[in-house]
Amino acid sequence: MRFSRRHVSLPHLSILCSVVLIILTAEKAVSIRFPDRISESVKTASNQPLRTAVFALGSFWRSEAVFGCLDGVVRTTAGYAGGSKVNPDYRSWGDHAESVQIEYNPRLINFRQLLEVFWSSHDSRQVFGQGPDVGNQYRSIIFTNGTEESRLAAVSKEREQTASKSSIVTTQIQQLAMFYPAEPEHQKFELKRNPFLLQLMGNLPEEELEKSTLAAKLNGFAAEVCPPMIQRQISARIDEIIRRGWPILREL
Repeated sequence: MRFSRRHVSLPHLSILCSVVLIILTAEKAVSIRFPDRISESVKTASNQPLRTAVFALGSFWRSEAVFGCLDGVVRTTAGYAGGSKVNPDYRSWGDHAESVQIEYNPRLINFRQLLEVFWSSHDSRQVFGQGPDVGNQYRSIIFTNGTEESRLAAVSKEREQTASKSSIVTTQIQQLAMFYPAEPEHQKFELKRNPFLLQLMGNLPEEELEKSTLAAKLNGFAAEVCPPMIQRQISARIDEIIRRGWPILREL
């Protein structure tokens, strides 16, 4: 994958690195975590089932980060969809596109709002690629589940085409047949590039990290693709942890 990326500059990095060093050299190992949430809004009522959306908009590393920090999004998964190959993987994806699966609470965010994020987060006019990533696996697709989602997708594409004037919107609209999760090393990729954030969460096991709402949010924060208000809220939460002297929550 050739998607161009830059290292994230987190606030107070020098202070944070010093604190991490102190923790790692302490006589007794401790586990440091945020609660598994940034705000109460990501909670799902017990009687409100989650819904699932799948989009392809270039590199799934970045795509997962883009949707992960939205309020109402509970889990994100990088993977493959849109092709006919059974059980694709990163070395042999066949005709699939790199995609992201989003599990969300429809009381807090809806499919129409997810579509708005989809359109604003990539160039739908670029053929077979996004930025420096070139290839059929980076094509733009809206996957739908049912007639209503297909209608919303078509209306949004028509609106995007009108705004694009003479440029052709290349985005495809397809009924979702199958979504295949990508290998563990591709999940929460941007978060894993930031050891400080992983340490702050208590170095979760891979399986727990993949399903964590907090990890989805911090993945977007690490990539600096969250909406500005959410980016500031997460940064303020980290500042609060530093001011308090890093309150510790040990595993029970």
